[in-house]
Amino acid sequence: MPSLGVARISPLRSSSRRRWLADAARWSLAPLLVGTLPACAPVGLRPGNAGRRPQLRLLGEERLPYRQDFRHTVVGGLSGLDHDPATGRWYALSDDRSEHSPARFYTLAMTVSEAGITGLHIEDVTLLRDTQGRTYPNRQQADADHPDIPDPESIRFRPETRTLLWTSEGDVNRGLPPALREMSLDGRLLREFSLPDMLELGADDAHGPRNNLSFEGIALSPSGRHVWVSMEAPLAQDGPLPTASRPGGPCRLTRFDLATGRADRQIAYQPDALPRSPLPPGAPADNGISEILMQDEHQLLLLERAYMTGVGVSLAVYRIDTRQAPDTLALATLGPGTVVAPKTLVADFSALGISRLDNTEGMCWGPTLANGHRSLVFVSDDNFNPLQITQFLACEFLPETN
Repeated sequence: MPSLGVARISPLRSSSRRRWLADAARWSLAPLLVGTLPACAPVGLRPGNAGRRPQLRLLGEERLPYRQDFRHTVVGGLSGLDHDPATGRWYALSDDRSEHSPARFYTLAMTVSEAGITGLHIEDVTLLRDTQGRTYPNRQQADADHPDIPDPESIRFRPETRTLLWTSEGDVNRGLPPALREMSLDGRLLREFSLPDMLELGADDAHGPRNNLSFEGIALSPSGRHVWVSMEAPLAQDGPLPTASRPGGPCRLTRFDLATGRADRQIAYQPDALPRSPLPPGAPADNGISEILMQDEHQLLLLERAYMTGVGVSLAVYRIDTRQAPDTLALATLGPGTVVAPKTLVADFSALGISRLDNTEGMCWGPTLANGHRSLVFVSDDNFNPLQITQFLACEFLPETN
């Protein structure tokens, strides 16, 4: 039932899968995670969908094989995607915490056109390295001299410097904060950006980023002056996580000046409530921002991805104007009256005719199509789970209509 906008799979999200696996064990959810979806009307799951034409048109889908071996690495966990229009190369970041293979990104070849996706294959793999040239350890290898275990999530190519920006969600439980970093094309760490105080680890569980729910998306401004970073979920002090009956607290979108490496602006964004209640009630579920992308210097696209145990996945792209929300950079806490950026639904994926929805985490602009429209490309993170898929979706970005 693809029109439901949900998937008959267990998309244990990269950013929350460890927490959800523990919850799933507690709830004995294995039959529900792979069971048949409940019957319901084939309608979109997101608010604002009724009577609105999607601004995306599906061009095609392609998949990579499960656990494909490439140069002694296991391909999977693709959470970030970007495209260099000058060379045609695609960069795909794995969120593997060096558990299956060392932390890495892949260089892909892929042709996107009105005919869909053709020629998808992996060309190269690059291991992420620290300033001393060392690959990153996993949990068993980490020690006092080499403690950093990144959780890579998003990647952006900088044409001006021919470098790559990437985020790590860190690991709150191990005292590792989220991070925004820049690396060379050979994977060597060049710098780490300074974080505003509220994005650093909190003194207790009531403050700071939640574990595995922090830096999930990056958006590079067309001018090359700024980079935006999105929180997947609200900071602990900014409000609760969402439920089916209400949205959670607002999420912070922070802008960094690329020249100074410091934050210079921040705004609040409100993700939706859960589109549906999980089955059984109280089982693991959430909705948050899985990626962001600049449409122009001020308009920002946000990919919201919800997972509901026993129901499946809901995906939607929204647009905001970053000028239409006040600066929150000086606010340690976002209260109930916080003004958030107004958002417009671009597309509910349930309306696009996609064969199957999965844990989509990567989003980037592709080549301009023959009709002059932009292409928008997505990738899903399979979490190295045989029930999931590494799925590439190519869409035409249609002109706005009133």
